[in-house]
Amino acid sequence: MACRLANKAGAEFVKTSTGFTAIATAPDVAVMRRTVAPETGVKAAGGIRTSADAQHSIVAGANGLGASAAILQAAQV
Repeated sequence: MACRLANKAGAEFVKTSTGFTAIATAPDVAVMRRTVAPETGVKAAGGIRTSADAQHSIVAGANGLGASAAILQAAQV
């Protein structure tokens, strides 16, 4: 509902959260991406600590990231 209202109001970006109390999950990002207009940006924030976290968010549709660390740790393979 929040994404629909933000889109209707002409928001340029929607964001998962501040990152302080919640984490962004790829399924959350995917729902937001499907809900807003193609030209509306989706920022995933909170819980992005590894390069794999960032990649999952991008694949899900995020075109902005709020990382929990200045340098993302490489995922263990």
